[in-house]
Amino acid sequence: MTENTQQQPVSDPELPTQYVPAEVEGTLYERWVERGYFEADAKSGKEPYTIVIPPPNVTGTLHLGHAFQHTLMDALTRRKRMQGYEALWLPGMDHAGIATQNKVEQQLAEEGKSRQDIGRAEFVERVWQWKEEYGGRILGQMRRLGDGVDWSRERFTMDEGLSKAVLTIFKKLYDDGLIYRAERIINWCPRCLTAISDIEVDYQEDDGELVSLKYGEGDETVVVATTRVETMLGDTAVAVHPDDPRYAHLVGKRIKLPLTSRTIPVVADTHVDPEFGTGAVKVTPAHDPNDFEIGRRHGLESMTIMDERGVITAPGPFAGLDRFEARSAIVEALRQQGRVVAEKRPYVHSVGHCSRCKTTIEPRLSLQWWVKVEPLAKAAGDAVRDGRVKIHPEDLSKRYFDWVDNMHDWCISRQLWWGHRIPVWYGPNGETVCVGPDDEAPTGEGWTQDTDVLDTWFSSGLWPFSTLGWPEQTADLKKFYPTDVLLTGHDIIFFWVARMMMFGLYAMDGVAPFHTIALTGLVRDEHGKKMSKSNPNSVDPLDWMNAYGSDAVRFTLARGANPGADVPIGEDWVQGSRNFANKIWNATRFALMNGATVEGPLPEAGEMSASDRWILSRLNETVAQVDAYYEDYQFAKLSDTLFHFAWDEVFDWYVELSKTTFFEGGAQARVSGRVLGEVLDVLLRLLHPIVPFVTETLWTTLTGKESVVITDWPLDSGFRDAAAEAEIGHLQQVVTEVRRFRGDQGLQSAQKVPARLDLSGTPLAAHEAAIRQVLRLQPEGESFQATATLPVAGARVELDLSGTIDVEAERKRLTKDLGAAEKEKAQALAKLGNEAFLAKAPDQVVEKIRGRLAKAEADIARLTAQVETLPVG
Repeated sequence: MTENTQQQPVSDPELPTQYVPAEVEGTLYERWVERGYFEADAKSGKEPYTIVIPPPNVTGTLHLGHAFQHTLMDALTRRKRMQGYEALWLPGMDHAGIATQNKVEQQLAEEGKSRQDIGRAEFVERVWQWKEEYGGRILGQMRRLGDGVDWSRERFTMDEGLSKAVLTIFKKLYDDGLIYRAERIINWCPRCLTAISDIEVDYQEDDGELVSLKYGEGDETVVVATTRVETMLGDTAVAVHPDDPRYAHLVGKRIKLPLTSRTIPVVADTHVDPEFGTGAVKVTPAHDPNDFEIGRRHGLESMTIMDERGVITAPGPFAGLDRFEARSAIVEALRQQGRVVAEKRPYVHSVGHCSRCKTTIEPRLSLQWWVKVEPLAKAAGDAVRDGRVKIHPEDLSKRYFDWVDNMHDWCISRQLWWGHRIPVWYGPNGETVCVGPDDEAPTGEGWTQDTDVLDTWFSSGLWPFSTLGWPEQTADLKKFYPTDVLLTGHDIIFFWVARMMMFGLYAMDGVAPFHTIALTGLVRDEHGKKMSKSNPNSVDPLDWMNAYGSDAVRFTLARGANPGADVPIGEDWVQGSRNFANKIWNATRFALMNGATVEGPLPEAGEMSASDRWILSRLNETVAQVDAYYEDYQFAKLSDTLFHFAWDEVFDWYVELSKTTFFEGGAQARVSGRVLGEVLDVLLRLLHPIVPFVTETLWTTLTGKESVVITDWPLDSGFRDAAAEAEIGHLQQVVTEVRRFRGDQGLQSAQKVPARLDLSGTPLAAHEAAIRQVLRLQPEGESFQATATLPVAGARVELDLSGTIDVEAERKRLTKDLGAAEKEKAQALAKLGNEAFLAKAPDQVVEKIRGRLAKAEADIARLTAQVETLPVG
């Protein structure tokens, strides 16, 4: 990587009249990559700074959530690189077991084949072919966004090194008794034919049915309610609360289960809420997680009554029916027997669906592989509690603790062919052998490997250290582990963050995988609604990048990034960010045309004007604020600080105030040119991590150096000038008040007005030319007649408006507005004087009326003053 000290002049100090992002972004990015700016050196003596990218799915494309988080991670690593750290932002992809397998199965279906037709080995080879041909589109889109990742270290969760890491940790966990095989309730997808993790279940409000059924006969009857009537075929008990007197006489007895020849016991269990419904619940241990636990406590039989495709297998008239067909048929059969007590349709309730195929999830008893998480989860909780790992914002720590302190054992097996195959072999005489990466697998007649693969989250849980070479003790692992920050959405704190914490602490001898967990919110539309592909509010960020440039998208996202809070975003905001990029471009172009330079040292303070000293004071304060916000992950605040400093203070005030100086030329113009060059140099470096493309173009043109990517991050020099800030503050008050008055009088901003300025007794005498230039104020002539006088900040501004406005029309307008303000005041006073109203009205309503009164009084004072300044006659 090229060091900062090696920068050489490379560019012509000419800028096109317009900034066209499409003409520079792609070329600049490829130049950065070719020159190795983003490549980290494990052998360097610099302090490391590491972020590993949350690996996107190999099947995925860039969405706004990716663009949001990537913008923030890129900003962090770009800044650290400029600060002299050995910054590594490591990219890669997840193999996305279910999603990728579905893609290839769809291809096979188009050929009239299934994976079973071609066999496992050929199917896996087909998936690798698909990955090479179609996978990884998102990597190209990351380049388009400007991601400063180290492409030389790109990883894939199924590559050789990461596969070895998976086998190593599986064997270690197995040998330590932390991986086991058992029957438990899992989320089952009857379409994908596999267990799926909790994060792969999408819950939505569905129109279902709630049916109340009568079990038992005569005096020994119980009414239960269910939304899944078909599961009653697998009921093996009815549960009631042990302290519920309504059912005390039934506990321990057996009652008849309708539509079957079986009787089932009534058991007492504290899980049952006696206040909910009838206080009695049906228990189906093989098809409900809560019922499974009740069944374990009472030694109940677990009866599986449907197969892996959701087809009823229980003997009887419903065998062979799909679960939803069986639901209707069973309700009708129960209705005919007089067993249906009540029916409610529609009954809206939360139902889990497979995130891949949208099929309704079926809780199902299944023999699966599990991780015993209790000791791992405790270690993950302790690392945050004792301060080794910080969660930011801190108030989200509670969510983390709620999860790790109450975590259930983790189902890690999936009934797929694409993924890391479970390294366990079964022998002909019941033997079970777990094979590590350096072990020889058993051979001989009767030995078979487990057919399942591991949950994708298992391999991605190793990501912070497997990507750096673990289990080998590589130079990368020694240099860059632990990583510095994990920046990710708060929605996957349970599923990915906790798993990385557990595995990192376990595999790396108690060293947590990152120092800080910085949690972001989710990107929503401008109305705060969740974006999804099924809704018309979904946005392809590439469309916005094509229309407005990548910098505009990045700045919009960063400006909305408050820690842990969701980010509303609309196209108008991206347009506004594009306008900001244009403003930076035009201001820098003006500066270069007027002698702005970074050559030579800054002039001494005594040689500078007050506005020069003011902008340098404000510049250093901005550097300090931006640094503080970066350390606190306050991206919205740092972006807003930079926006307002650039637009309001540099472009709208300093550049405007300097125009007179540049026009007059001479020594003071050279001083201001050097100050303006300094300000733009620092400002462009401050902006670069968030808007890298426009700042690269402008900074290299301004400085003549190689790249802002590898230059130094600006430091607060400590220069402050309170007197200059107060002086320019007075000037701003004068200009703002006159501008407001001109606007109230309906004058155009470019319209020139004769004026007399009395600045005696103020520090503004030296600024008269600048004030006149900014406000378009002409010197008073012989015929000058003051028709308006504005006292402000100790100064006195007299304006001659004769001939510039229709005085009588303006008087009528102001009088009408004054009447409306007085009416508003009277109404507010009437309400605030009404004791009965004040006694009943909520506090916020009363405060709102008080606010209306205050505004009305301010409007009356302002409008009265304006009327009084109008010429008479």
